[in-house]
Amino acid sequence: MRIDPDGRGVQGLTTFILFVVLNVLYLVACLPVVTVGAATSALLEVTLRYADDERGHLVRGFVVALRRNAWRGTAVLVALGVPAAMLVFSGVFWLSMSSVLSAVAGALALLGAGYLLAALLYGLALVAWFDAPLRGTLRNALLLPLAEPARTLGLVLIPVGAACVAYVLPQTLFLAGTIGFSFGAYVCALVLHGVFRRRQAHPSELEPVSPHSGQ
Repeated sequence: MRIDPDGRGVQGLTTFILFVVLNVLYLVACLPVVTVGAATSALLEVTLRYADDERGHLVRGFVVALRRNAWRGTAVLVALGVPAAMLVFSGVFWLSMSSVLSAVAGALALLGAGYLLAALLYGLALVAWFDAPLRGTLRNALLLPLAEPARTLGLVLIPVGAACVAYVLPQTLFLAGTIGFSFGAYVCALVLHGVFRRRQAHPSELEPVSPHSGQ
């Protein structure tokens, strides 16, 4: 029996294996914790390229992007991720109390955390896809949730929905460890492509940016 290396079945299996390897590399890169921003930005960069007519190499491209996006990805995580985490802690704290005012405060804190989560995802994707100063990247990241509310909702629901499924069904954590993060980033990339194309066509209040030279 002869196997055609160009057949769709073989190509599909190869792509699946690459996504698994990419997922493992991403988890290893996140182990120091402080590298989560850089690793996520690198993951978004390679999946954004792959979502754009399957361009680029998933594994090799991730290693290159990890080095290139290191400081800006980390800076975006600190600037947007830390306040988001603080708001989540605050929201849980207020909701644990039994008063109307604390419930309102908790709900507002969680809404703020959701907004910053969306801004964080946009910020890391902007680092991955565009060459821009950090200040402009953060400004655009904070403006995009307002400019693209529908796509932003879909973007936020991807990680939040996955986290809820993992909480309700702990057995799905195996998927997260094998392909969940890389495939989730690919789905996010499909949403982000629509946002970036629309914003480049209608820049409005966003600061001008230029794609990476490698795009």
